[in-house]
Amino acid sequence: MSFDRIKDVVEYGDTALLYVGYDNMLPIVVTEGKIHQTKFGTLKHDELVGQNYGSRLQCPYGWIYVIHPTPELWTLSLPHRTQILYSTDISMIIFQLDLKPGSVVVEAGTGSGSLSHAILRTIQPKGHLHTFEFHEERSIKAQDEFTQHGLGQFVTVTHRDVCGEGFKCNHIADAVFLDLPKPWECIASAKNAIKKEGGRICTFSPCIEQVQCTHEALVKEGFEDISTIECLNRNFNIQYAKMQNVSFDGEFVEQPSNVTLLNDSIEQPSPQENVLPAKGEFRIIPKRKSSGDGVGNKEDKSKSDSNCKCFAAAVPIMNMQGHTGFLTFATLSVH
Repeated sequence: MSFDRIKDVVEYGDTALLYVGYDNMLPIVVTEGKIHQTKFGTLKHDELVGQNYGSRLQCPYGWIYVIHPTPELWTLSLPHRTQILYSTDISMIIFQLDLKPGSVVVEAGTGSGSLSHAILRTIQPKGHLHTFEFHEERSIKAQDEFTQHGLGQFVTVTHRDVCGEGFKCNHIADAVFLDLPKPWECIASAKNAIKKEGGRICTFSPCIEQVQCTHEALVKEGFEDISTIECLNRNFNIQYAKMQNVSFDGEFVEQPSNVTLLNDSIEQPSPQENVLPAKGEFRIIPKRKSSGDGVGNKEDKSKSDSNCKCFAAAVPIMNMQGHTGFLTFATLSVH
């Protein structure tokens, strides 16, 4: 199909993604004579054939887009057979395992194939993925998907309980990934699967107690450079603030502020507006010369305000959503 290469035109047998709206993307296999129902009405598959990927198509009650599949988009739209890994964790896994074209990877378990597709894109055209799934029906469906997506030559799917039976593959892998209920039970087998020249291992665990058990097993088997990472998405709000130009030729004083922080609902102020800094912060301003009547010099004040510069700042949100898993990495070195 088109996961192994970029195509321009939709053909029969393609796995295409229909973008219906925000957070609404549907995967379909383009089949002759088939009709697909969307919230904007019916879409005939025959009308897709010959269209360029990225085209906007007219349905009876609205527009949809036909999009070329990628591992990232597949992660957002795939049919869930299990809980899956998302791009935040996937990117860190591929980076930390040092995967590249030609790498050989051992994975357990396959699940819905979210991580598998990203690995396969990375290791092509000469690499290979050996993925193990203890649930027979899921392993069959995964194999069918890989074949449908044109990736069958790069992956071997095996139905096996690796916790009880092991991987049974000796010294073939550059990297091993474990997404299992008890990954510490597979560390010895994973060590045997890694090449004699050494390699990397990663485990995914939803709680810190499992991380501790895995760490103990890794130490026991002689792994080094053990580290645990939690990947979090952090949102930033764009806010507007003013900061006065600072000249080191004069004297300066600190002036505390008692106003609240500007939020992103406030429009960008003009340079003439006198916007104070955030609550709890202070601003450095030059001392103003006093006139004979004890009132500040108006000319100095006007000049000071005109020197204020407005700028946009990215301010992190303090409350962040939690995460559901920890990634533990380790290295098996040759001694």
